[in-house]
Amino acid sequence: MRLRWAAALASAAVVAVTAIGGTAALATPPVSLGSNHILDDSGVLSSSEEAEAEARLEQLSSETDVDLWVVYVDEFSDPSNSADWANQTAEDNGLGPTQYLLAVATDGRQFYLSGDSAGPLTQDQLATIEQQQIQPALAQDDWLGAVDAAADGLTDAVGGGSGAVDSGSSGGSWFTWLLVIVAVGVGIVLLVMFLRRRRTRAAVPGGPSGPPQPSIEDLERRASSLLVETDDALKTSSQELGFAKAQFGDAATTEFEAALTTAQQSLDEAFGLKQRLDDAEPDSEADVRAWNERIIALCEAANALLDEKAAAFDELRKLEQNAPEALARLQDERAKAAAALDQATARLQELQTAYAPEALATVADNPAQARQRLAFADEQLAAAQTAIGAGHGGEAAVGIRAAEESVGQAKLLEDAIEKLATDLAAGERNAAALVTELESDIAAASALPDADGRIASVIAATRQQLDAARTQLTGPARRPLAALQSLEAANAQIDSLLQGVRDAAAQAERARQMVGQVMMQAQAQVSAAEDYIMARRGAVGAQARTRLAEAGASLARAQALQASDPQQAMQQAQRADQLAGQAIQLAQDDVGAFDGGGMGGMFGGGSQGGQSGGGMLGAVLGGIVLNSVLSGGRSSGGGLGGLGGMLGGGGGRSSGGMRPGSFGGGGTRARRGGGRF
Repeated sequence: MRLRWAAALASAAVVAVTAIGGTAALATPPVSLGSNHILDDSGVLSSSEEAEAEARLEQLSSETDVDLWVVYVDEFSDPSNSADWANQTAEDNGLGPTQYLLAVATDGRQFYLSGDSAGPLTQDQLATIEQQQIQPALAQDDWLGAVDAAADGLTDAVGGGSGAVDSGSSGGSWFTWLLVIVAVGVGIVLLVMFLRRRRTRAAVPGGPSGPPQPSIEDLERRASSLLVETDDALKTSSQELGFAKAQFGDAATTEFEAALTTAQQSLDEAFGLKQRLDDAEPDSEADVRAWNERIIALCEAANALLDEKAAAFDELRKLEQNAPEALARLQDERAKAAAALDQATARLQELQTAYAPEALATVADNPAQARQRLAFADEQLAAAQTAIGAGHGGEAAVGIRAAEESVGQAKLLEDAIEKLATDLAAGERNAAALVTELESDIAAASALPDADGRIASVIAATRQQLDAARTQLTGPARRPLAALQSLEAANAQIDSLLQGVRDAAAQAERARQMVGQVMMQAQAQVSAAEDYIMARRGAVGAQARTRLAEAGASLARAQALQASDPQQAMQQAQRADQLAGQAIQLAQDDVGAFDGGGMGGMFGGGSQGGQSGGGMLGAVLGGIVLNSVLSGGRSSGGGLGGLGGMLGGGGGRSSGGMRPGSFGGGGTRARRGGGRF
């Protein structure tokens, strides 16, 4: 926020009036927007002024294809910060990238112009409109003038016209100039008084030192939300990049791949900070605040970088012009995915006769999920076909993008079944080899002198682990990866016992063997977590994603250390295995909550229910719809067009920015400027 002298004086006056016994201001939480562009809950506009303001905003919309809503309330509440309040109101009402919201607290003397980062105006442009055009009008309590100023600023910024029609006289009279001169003189005097008062307050210990900072709780919520949005944006952009590479080759997509890599590095750093905040080690309040602020900055930077490339990427793909060819290609891919689904379903049934349900938990509903994705793809392909026939290339591109991601997720869900089967078979082989090694270790340990009984205790514990592992490795309900984990723990214990009787070469060889086994286990766990979360990211929150990101980082460190420092590599691989397991559990909890009482209920059933709820449920669970329609964009017809209104999107004449599967950032409404007046 930027505090002006007029702002401070006006705020002091409001406080004084309230203290004397004036009417108490009403604290208002985020509001619902109606059919009009003006919502005057403070009653600061007369009926004629409100009509004039509405006409000006209608003019803005017709001239620029940009919409502006203006809300006047007494005080902002839940949240009390102007930026958070305005952004929350915009998000709750489903405002799209070309739809802006000016929120003004008339008694609280705060305001904020909320705009989506994916929109036509940059954050710097919005800040300029706020401070150079809106704030001067608000400082004079010119509520109608603030509407005109905002509309003029938006019009000039997008190049859509010359602004509002001048409602005053064509020339300035001498009296007007006299008022201006008097106002400037009074302003200078008041400015001097304010600066003196501020210096006096600064000299008093504990005195006001600036605008209040957001609470740690608000920062944590904002950071978690941005982590999810940015992670989804990167996943979607990565898929789009894959589609483009298949179509145009690597050379044409180099700059987009570089942007994606840089954005991913920022997100990795943000997830690392989130993991530090989530671990068991206590953090100081200063660290918690600083790390959350850093997470927010990193995510916003990553989104901004991707958004910079979005227009060029869309120009590269040109789905609107190439819609018929893209549709034909995608229909072929959809047919292949449907054929592969039958094979994947049969493979899962085969695995279910050999392995315990918990060993297959991450893929148990993959066939049902894949069917939902293909059902949604069919809906979008049909809508795209209709749009092409009607000559609506833009609408066809929307359907093609959504269908591409749906088919891609269906393939991922199918492939995950065979991938897990491979990991389970490798786990069985490694576990059987480790059983043989442990039996040899037990024999070697039994030959050692045991004065205090410690060796006998270790041998007994190892035998117990061996017996349990053999049970997990036999019969029709095998759990090889769980058996491997327990065997690795037993091996670490008996290795420490035998370390003194092995020479250096034998110890080094033993470490190399063990790190390979642990790495295999960690890779399998991380892969299972990635596939599970990727295909269900519409329901998965920041905690699961954080654990997965940190697991991936630990696995990469283990791979780098495997040859030079097997012991450190083993520790990193074990950490990756543990974190990936936590990620799977947290993600399953999130999906369970989604099925049990959240979005799943809106579509008639949970994700386990095959076709229950139709393809739309799968699209929401997979994040295909959640990151586009639910964020406020709307299609002008066909495909996904009706979902925004069904889920409570705000009204408006703009066709919105609904681009499922589009390369770019999360399209978040950033906290930028605003302030007091």
